[in-house]
Order: sequence, then structure tokens, then C-alpha cells
Amino acid sequence: MKNYHKEDEMSSKIKSIRAMEILDSRGNPTIRVFMGLEDGTKVKSSVPSGASTGEYEACELRDGDKKRYGGKGVLKAVKNVNELIAPALIGIDATEQAKIDEILISLDGTPNKDKLGANAILGVSMASAKAAASSHHLELYEYLGGAGANRIPVPCMNILNGGEHADNSVDIQEFMAVPFGAPTFKEGLRYVSETFHTLKKLLKDRGLATSVGDEGGFAPNLASNEDAIEIIIEAIEKSGYKPGVDISIALDSAATSFVVGKKGKYDLKWSGAGIKSSDDLIEMAKEWVKKYPIILWEDPLAEEDWDGFKKFTKELGNKIEVVGDDIFVTNTKFIKQGIKEQTANAALIKLNQIGSLSETIDAVQLCSQNCWRAFVSHRSGETCDTFLADFTVAMGTGHLKTGSSSRSERLAKYNRLLEIEDKLGDNAKYYWK
Repeated sequence: MKNYHKEDEMSSKIKSIRAMEILDSRGNPTIRVFMGLEDGTKVKSSVPSGASTGEYEACELRDGDKKRYGGKGVLKAVKNVNELIAPALIGIDATEQAKIDEILISLDGTPNKDKLGANAILGVSMASAKAAASSHHLELYEYLGGAGANRIPVPCMNILNGGEHADNSVDIQEFMAVPFGAPTFKEGLRYVSETFHTLKKLLKDRGLATSVGDEGGFAPNLASNEDAIEIIIEAIEKSGYKPGVDISIALDSAATSFVVGKKGKYDLKWSGAGIKSSDDLIEMAKEWVKKYPIILWEDPLAEEDWDGFKKFTKELGNKIEVVGDDIFVTNTKFIKQGIKEQTANAALIKLNQIGSLSETIDAVQLCSQNCWRAFVSHRSGETCDTFLADFTVAMGTGHLKTGSSSRSERLAKYNRLLEIEDKLGDNAKYYWK
């Protein structure tokens, strides 16, 4: 983030902070934060919410009042912003992001942000960055990443869902199409969007469901997990692209969702494939990577299965990107352990997993410093806030998952990236590694 001269400080001091309860893309409550600066700048920021969550994620504070939204209300978190956070930050310069986040973390005083709620903290943290950028007439990605922020991410588009994100017979939570062979983001988005629509036609022609899951991917009942990969490959080919050349496949097993007793045993309950061991899943993965154009695999094993994760990475880490999500939860403590033990070779990055912008940036930088990749991600419960798009360009991570080619809260991020690429013009960079 850019440093500003002393004479700029007065104009960008925080004048007001206010929060309210809104609804996310699943119709569940979340927080929106409004921030005003002394120079008249006004911004708002909305916080996402996850369904498939890691055990050690920062606390998303919910009211627990069953009479409102089944207990999922966030009025306590809203109150924390309005009555505790706002008084502590009024008068602080919005450009002092690290200081603001330190105050928020200290004000909470718990390891997992249980007191104020990570949703309350993150909403304010994001708003301060937006306000500072706006106050200094910069795009958010420019403010966060500096003049060299010009790498547009390859979209890992979720086109078929299973597991906890769907109600079907598929265990793998996400099957993603990755247009790593496209020349630009604009073209890459076209590649996978066309594949998405071709897939819809293939499903419809076979009498399969074309309704979509939380993140916009289709959720048909298929005979097996491999059937899902094979119909995606067919859709890629029928769209006029070459699997493994133009478009590859990324998977998110979200294996914590089907682990049995945290003992390295897994129940492939949705497909009916039965109980498998860590070794069974690793052998299956080795066969799939040989057989199919798989480029990335997220959470192939559960968050407590560190030994299994390490073995998976030893077997496949030189062939594909092995991403830890639930096992690392965007927390530098766990990422450091993963780097030391060679548990994976990439970490998923979710702002609301850790709960502040500064801590998220720390996680990305830790990955970069250790030759790991950082894979930025949305949540299943999203809003139309486009912060994530700018953040990914600012961090230069090179790839992003933010849902399918349907649902406006997903397309908002893709459309923002189209805007950024257009603004950057010939300076925009697009490549996988």
C-alpha cells in the first residue's frame, strides 16, 4: 500500500462507521459496513459467508436467536461495529491499514475473533482500504498493490458441484474449468463460459438436472465422480477447445466434509462408493491425474489428515498444484507448519477465514516468500461486493475461484476483472505460472 505525505493525512481521517444487517447470496444474514472520511469520501463493504468451513476459521458471529433467521442473524456483530469498533477508529487515517487492523484485533482480544466476530472486523477492515483508495483517487487494486499491480488472474470457474454444495450423487465439491491456455482474461472467461453453456446442453440432452448450486455450478445426479470429469471434458471439446491445452480441470474435494472420525478414513457417501482410506484416495488421485487434464487439487484430504496431505503432495506435488484450504484457513501459523512439513504447495486464501485485510496479505506474502502459490477464493455465501477481484490483482497471485458463469454475485467479480484488464490495456498480464 502506498505511503502518503503528511499534508494528506487530515483529508482521509475516518469520520463515521456504521454497520447494518443484509442478506448474502443464500439468503442468510451478513454485514454491510459504511465508512465516511473527513474529506467527504463514502464507501461500503459487504462480508461473505462460508458453508464448507474449517474448524480453525475465525469466528463468524451469529446471534443464535432461533426466532430470527433460524439463529443466523448478525445483529450482535452489527452492534459491535456501531458501539465498540466505531468509537475506537474515529479520527484515525484510513490509509493506516496495519494500525486499523491491529486496533481491531486488540479490541477483540481473542485468538479466533470470538468477541467482536470476524464478520464485524473484516467489514471494517475492507471498508478502510476502499475508503483510502477512493480518497486518493486510486483504483482499489492500485492502492493495495502499487503501480506494478497488473496481473489478471486465471479464472478457475466452478461449473459442476457436489458434496455439501449440492444435493446430488457426487462427492467432489467443486469441478472447475481453468482456461490457462487463453491469451487474455477476457478470452479465458469466454472459453469457460462457453464450456459452461455447452455443459448445460449436454446435461439437458441426457435428461439430467440443470439447476445450479450455491456457487452457480450444475448439480446433476451422475453415476460416479469420474462421470463428472468426463462430461466436463466432453463439454470442453464440443465448445471447440483442447482439454489440457486450452482448458484444464481443477478439483476441490472438500474432504473434511466426508471424513470419518478424523482417523484417515473417508465415506464417499454421496456417490455410494463406500469407506476409503487416505491411501485409497491418493491412489485414486494418481490414476485421475494420469487419465485426465487435472491441473490443481484443493483439499484432497481432511483438515486433520496432515500425514495424508503430506503423502499426497509427495506423490503428486511435482505434477499439479496441491492446495490446502481447511487445513490452513488463511492462517500464517498453519501455513508455516505446512511449508515446513511440505504438506502442500499452495494455500487457499479467503479474507473471512482470518478476518482482516492485513492478516490476509501476510498469508499471501508468506506463500510467495516460500515459493508456494496463493489461490484466492470467494465463499459460497457471497454478495455483489467486488473487493475480491481488486485484491487478487493487487496480490498478483495469478488465479482465482469465484464461482460459475451464472449468479450475479459471482459474475460481479468476473465483470470487475474485465474492467481492470480493459483499464490496464497492454500492461495487463495473464498467465498460469
